[in-house]
Amino acid sequence: VQLQASGGGLVQAGGSLRLSCATSGRRLNIHLMGWYRQAPGKEREFVGLITRSGSTDYASSVKGRFTVSRDAAENTVYLQMNSLEPEDTAVYYCYLQELGRSYKYWGQGTKVTVSS
Repeated sequence: VQLQASGGGLVQAGGSLRLSCATSGRRLNIHLMGWYRQAPGKEREFVGLITRSGSTDYASSVKGRFTVSRDAAENTVYLQMNSLEPEDTAVYYCYLQELGRSYKYWGQGTKVTVSS
């Protein structure tokens, strides 16, 4: 199973970016997909997720600004980031979890830099 994240870059505060994460490999029975991020010198933290049924959950720091969505047919997850702040600067990692399993598959990360 491989996850390929893309869409990161440099953006000014208040701007927007859309990250994508495509999966490939064997047939998957996906339970949920989502995003974490890791800022320089900090631990990796949860950002948001979307379940098989379409339910979403977000970290309080991004709620109302970020939206997780998916293309179930393509096993692709997106992260729409609006009203970006310098504190959102981090490497963003996508992940997926299959039904009935706790193991997480991770993407390679895509860097987001928000300038003030």
